[in-house]
Amino acid sequence: MTEMVYGSMPERVSEPVFPKWWRTIDKWSLTAVLVLFGIGILLGLAASVPLATRNNLDPFHYVERQAFFGVLALAAMLGVSMLPPEAVRRLGILGFAVSLVALAFLPFLGTDFGKGAIRWYSLGFASFQPSEFLKPGFIIVTAWLMASAQEIGGPPGRIISFALAIVVVVLLAIQPDFGQSMLIVFGWCVVYFVAGAPMTLIVTILGLVGAAGFMLYGMSEHLARRIDGFLAADVDPRSQLGYATNAIQEGGFFGVGVGEGQVKWTLPDAHTDFIIAVAAEEYGLILVLMILGLYGVVVVRSMFRLMKERDPFVRLAGSGLACIFGVQAMINMGVAVRLLPAKGMTLPFVSYGGSSVIAAGITVGMLLALTRSRPQGELQDILFRRGR
Repeated sequence: MTEMVYGSMPERVSEPVFPKWWRTIDKWSLTAVLVLFGIGILLGLAASVPLATRNNLDPFHYVERQAFFGVLALAAMLGVSMLPPEAVRRLGILGFAVSLVALAFLPFLGTDFGKGAIRWYSLGFASFQPSEFLKPGFIIVTAWLMASAQEIGGPPGRIISFALAIVVVVLLAIQPDFGQSMLIVFGWCVVYFVAGAPMTLIVTILGLVGAAGFMLYGMSEHLARRIDGFLAADVDPRSQLGYATNAIQEGGFFGVGVGEGQVKWTLPDAHTDFIIAVAAEEYGLILVLMILGLYGVVVVRSMFRLMKERDPFVRLAGSGLACIFGVQAMINMGVAVRLLPAKGMTLPFVSYGGSSVIAAGITVGMLLALTRSRPQGELQDILFRRGR
């Protein structure tokens, strides 16, 4: 009788995971990341062969390893991008806790691979850099704490997150790794700014960071050497910056030709920190602008989608992840063209490195998960309901 009067209750059909993911994902950002990875493999074919030859390895040894780690990174990115925001938050908190413990034990168990900074764990067949995985986890934890602080009776999330940032920066400075330290501070400031921090406070914090950097300049020979090299009127043509600058100038608009570049034979880090110099020399300004545009697509598209988001955690975490992803790319390319001091920071999805590319995959996976289209009321509807 009830069914005759009111009609039968419609059965709720759950949409399969993959079709729902494909319908809600930001396809422009996903495509940009896949193209960046393809460019990374292309540049790896040019940049890593000389290094493999010097190390008496198979010519495509590093390219094959990059492809292997890249497949793992893309699998991680796609898997994480299918998670709901609650699962992303749990994954970020767990990843941050594990990475923080690993970072704390680096001075005792880590290695520097002859580069003067203890940043890696040697696993024999590969290496592991905790700071790469710490960054996305730190952003997630910071966003979670600041979003919780906005709730009535919530915890003092801003103070707790600031204390965590100080701990992380100190641990990174011990390595020393001042580039990652600055990226952590920047990420915290972005999340705090989006959460509603006054500009005066942000400026004050940045001023304190500048003062701390000035003090460290006098205390750290490693930092002072890099700053002095950056500020020098003339670049030593036999230094990494000298080789990179010359390669970029030689490339011009269209490059010297595929396989014709010379910087890969002289730069020891041509396949990692200075991969953009290889791109500029062999393919010219055209490819460099294309790479810049691809990073811009990911950041700008993500920020526009986050502007429509009503969940504070999603908005804060997504903004932080998008900004550290884009700024890391800017820092890497800025160092190559001598706009910034040398930082030892990779170009996401393009530079060689297992930890780097997998961590980038997790970072972008979280970002894609948080920027997926979800049903939510318009802002005026929410305000109207609250007013009644």
